[in-house]
Amino acid sequence: MLITSVEAMRDLGARLATRLQARDIVVLQGNLGAGKTAMTQGIGKHLGITDITSPTFVISRTHKGKIPLIHVDAYRLLGSTKQDFEIDDLDLDTAREGAITVIEWGENVASRLQEDYLLVTIEFGEGEDDRIVEFTGHGKRWEGFNL
Repeated sequence: MLITSVEAMRDLGARLATRLQARDIVVLQGNLGAGKTAMTQGIGKHLGITDITSPTFVISRTHKGKIPLIHVDAYRLLGSTKQDFEIDDLDLDTAREGAITVIEWGENVASRLQEDYLLVTIEFGEGEDDRIVEFTGHGKRWEGFNL
């Protein structure tokens, strides 16, 4: 799917949010500046959350909305020398029960939390603001997912 602006990426996130429910995990993969946080802002907007920023320096933020949103940035954990990437220290298993979890840079993390998750890959396109977005479902919850 071709996205041609930051606002279009937020709109795509809002459309995705209409399909999300508590306990869902969405993993966002893409280079720095690809639009991962913009997509999360769109998800948040649909949930009534307006203050989403990148959680790079705090690793995880929980936002209150129609459904709470846990926003995780696993980038700093990827280079960790600890085998478990310190993700267990965030206690996401407990916190996720009634929330939607979005994990940037988190494909290795998501599979440790549960079998069902949606992988969203964002790549740079030809134009300056162009992004190519691909959805890949993992587990029964996401079988045949299309947006």
